[in-house]
Amino acid sequence: MVARLLLRAWPRGPAVGPGPLCRPLSASSGSGEYLHRSIVPTMHYQDSLPRLPIPKLEDTIRRYLRAQKPLLDDGQFRKTEQFCKSFENGIGKELHEQLVAQDKQNKHTSYISGPWFDMYLSARDSIVLNFNPFLAFNPDPKSEYNDQLTRATNMTVSAIRFLKTLRAGLLEPEVFHLNPAKSDTDTFKRLIRFVPSSLSWYGAYLVNAYPLDMSQYFRLFNSTRLPKPIQDELFTNEKARHLLVLRKGHFYVFDVLDQDGNIVGASEIQAHLKYILSDSSPAPEFPLAYLTTENRDVWAELRQKLASGGNEEALRKVDSAVFCLCLDDFPIKDLVHLCHNMLHGDGTNRWFDKSFNLIMAKDGTAAIHIEHAWGDGVAVLRFLNEVFKDSTQAPAVTPQSQPARMDSSVAVQKLNFKLNDALKTGISTAKEKFNATVKTLTVDLIQFQRGGKEFLKKQKLSPDSVAQLAFQMAFLRQYGQTVATYESCSTAAFKHGRTETIRPASIFTKRCSQAFVREPSKHSTGELQQMITKCSTYHSQLTKEAAMGQGFDRHLFALRYLAAAKGIALPELYLDPAYGQINHNILSTSTLNSPAMNIGGFAPVVPDGFGIGYAVHDNWIGCSVSSYPGRNAREFVQCVEKALEDIFDAIEGKCIKT
Repeated sequence: MVARLLLRAWPRGPAVGPGPLCRPLSASSGSGEYLHRSIVPTMHYQDSLPRLPIPKLEDTIRRYLRAQKPLLDDGQFRKTEQFCKSFENGIGKELHEQLVAQDKQNKHTSYISGPWFDMYLSARDSIVLNFNPFLAFNPDPKSEYNDQLTRATNMTVSAIRFLKTLRAGLLEPEVFHLNPAKSDTDTFKRLIRFVPSSLSWYGAYLVNAYPLDMSQYFRLFNSTRLPKPIQDELFTNEKARHLLVLRKGHFYVFDVLDQDGNIVGASEIQAHLKYILSDSSPAPEFPLAYLTTENRDVWAELRQKLASGGNEEALRKVDSAVFCLCLDDFPIKDLVHLCHNMLHGDGTNRWFDKSFNLIMAKDGTAAIHIEHAWGDGVAVLRFLNEVFKDSTQAPAVTPQSQPARMDSSVAVQKLNFKLNDALKTGISTAKEKFNATVKTLTVDLIQFQRGGKEFLKKQKLSPDSVAQLAFQMAFLRQYGQTVATYESCSTAAFKHGRTETIRPASIFTKRCSQAFVREPSKHSTGELQQMITKCSTYHSQLTKEAAMGQGFDRHLFALRYLAAAKGIALPELYLDPAYGQINHNILSTSTLNSPAMNIGGFAPVVPDGFGIGYAVHDNWIGCSVSSYPGRNAREFVQCVEKALEDIFDAIEGKCIKT
């Protein structure tokens, strides 16, 4: 399987510097049509963003070998070194020169953008579990606002306000402020808006502010991934004005924007949602949504039959809808149930192809489920933050609000699909496959309360490095190995940047993990502290390199993609078992941090792996872990907790308990 990317908003900074982008939920907000009115136009910095650099080939090879070192024995490593030497001096050099030349001819984009879209869209596995992650909102701080109808109405209105603010160019540009006292001020914004777009990035850079790429944002709305043979397509129709609502496997649409582009009254939206919630129709015998869980080629063929069987207009409404709101008829029991429900559910009440599904449980627990091909964590997290802030601070309706008195049966259209025997069989088969797969997924969680970002930064340690060290220690304790580990890192500081990989398994984490797990009594707490510090320093270096487009994974991926495109035989480096092994990411990890977010998660990217979504908060560390049979998420979570206890004991100068 291809590595999925539940992406973090901004890479970890150095241990004593700024942490990840945990965006202040934007400055001025208000009810009405817009979230706020930015002084600086939304896309003001886009034209002048720096281009994603292609690393030097020798740097890529050096970094690749550095990442391989903890995973291979001496004999294997020497073989891999030979493959690398041949590649660097032969076909790799030629491919690199061609890639650089191609990049110079395509200055409007990045060298990774096209290949990355193709990688996602040509994958034929089901997008459910294999690619799509979820992010769950925190509850509304005012408990009475967590009523399902109230919160669904408020979040829908806030999402449409986001859409309108974005399209009007009034959404604040996404900027990473290293010195907000200088750059995140009205004075600076009033000045920078007069700087031409072709130069504006440089003006921000002068005050230590780094605008981020916003080219993905338009795909948030009115967008769907369409299944096609061989390679899917991304479809967007910004003219559509209707919302898609799923409940009990039924499909409903109604307009949320009027003909002039204004938001339909909140009381009308509330009335329409109330009408949908009161529909007592039984669940359909053949729920159509199962088809979006299928292998993409199978789904492409079935969709063709669906369209030619008189369902083209209904499908067009599904595809072009502003977004998909999923109303579930049950409350969330606990965090494990939340993860399962938001990651996959029962397959009947999600349209997994939509750019995102906004899911609302009976008790008002809310999450977004994201189709990953169109974009990454920066756009998704910004949307999550703004919708949470607006719906809680400027709610469109209150628990006392009365829905508009109107006949919603006129405004709300229930979509009916004509299904022939082939489609019914296709749905039944998809259902069987889906149920069999999700049954094998285990999820468990940890909330480590002993400390978090504040404590670790006081010790001059990178909080992210400590979490990653804990995962290395846990796997070593459980399975006695150091294995390929993937951590996603945004390269949104560059035009059309996507992501780069941080490789957290290093000679430093391996040495440190072995000291803690296998021989704690042989080392003083001072020695263990020194090892933790070395891990932190090295991890911060890897993170900075990745954020600046100086990893090795994307470069090697692009060279391989280019070789295939030119019909060149796959170079030996890619046939080396060590290359396959480092890309078989047994530990796939990703972090997002936000005051709006409760938890996020995804499934393992390989059958014998773990999917680890985590966040280092100010005073605690949260982590969700998923696994399939053959790995044990529950036991791994216990090992992570033990590792964190040991690390914190060592930092505090306490003896390590064996």
